[in-house]
Amino acid sequence: MSEPSVEKDDRPIVWFDIDNTLYSASTKISQAMGQRIHAYFLTLGLDDDAASELHHRYYTQYGLALRGLTRHHQIDPIDFDRKCDGSLPLEDMIFPSESLRQLFLDIDRSKFRVWALTNAYRTHAERVLKILNLTDQIDGLVFCDYAEPNFVCKPEPAFYEQALKVANVSDPALCYFIDDNKSNVLAAKQLGWGRCVHFCEHGLESVEGGKKLVINNSDVNNSEIVSVTNLEELRDPDVELVKAYEENKIVIEAQEERISILRQALSEKGLSSHYAGTSPARISQPETRNRDAAPTSNEEDEDEGIHL
Repeated sequence: MSEPSVEKDDRPIVWFDIDNTLYSASTKISQAMGQRIHAYFLTLGLDDDAASELHHRYYTQYGLALRGLTRHHQIDPIDFDRKCDGSLPLEDMIFPSESLRQLFLDIDRSKFRVWALTNAYRTHAERVLKILNLTDQIDGLVFCDYAEPNFVCKPEPAFYEQALKVANVSDPALCYFIDDNKSNVLAAKQLGWGRCVHFCEHGLESVEGGKKLVINNSDVNNSEIVSVTNLEELRDPDVELVKAYEENKIVIEAQEERISILRQALSEKGLSSHYAGTSPARISQPETRNRDAAPTSNEEDEDEGIHL
């Protein structure tokens, strides 16, 4: 994943996390995963308490328990993935959702690209997307490559930088990010990603780093981060994503106006400059139709869809 895998595209990208974002924490997948990871820590020769403590410490320190295991122990990360993620009976735990698929269908692909950004390995990520019937709705996937020595993961800055490189994005402000993990959302925001949304199913139980917790949003003290309890709330024009898109348009228009004034001033003085043939990056809006979308009238196109 060291080289861009796509051609330059100036459309903003909506990045979706996968686990506990595209499906609800009520599925109890995090609990099932926690049990499997705990069992793996026990294979290191630790007792129950020591395994739980180390599991939580690695998760808290690195954002992924496996990250700590690969740094401090001689383990095979692919074997870990096979015994943990790979052994989950996902087909019995999550199912396609017509409303979720429609949410993706309603994203205006003439204005936005849609990618997935996950700490899971590729096989697990693709498996989840297939079960949820979303494979064809994802333009690109950035995952943790467990096969790479010293792989990185969210919330490490290098992982987000790698994502931008793979998606061939030069301006992080053109990235909109939805994730259930507070640390991941805050890290993206600190790196200048345009709008970051915390998917927070208040009151539900989850497991992080082997520890049970009740999901809440109490310690995300950042006015620029939006919290939603249901992905359908992304349709709400009050959600900051639509404001971000409009702000980008205003900035670009202001840049174009300044460059136009400069060109005119230089021209009046009989001078030329490197501005003569350049313009700021523009959000491309080609005339394309949403995939799988039925033909609609112009009026319907304006009134429906997801506001990003």
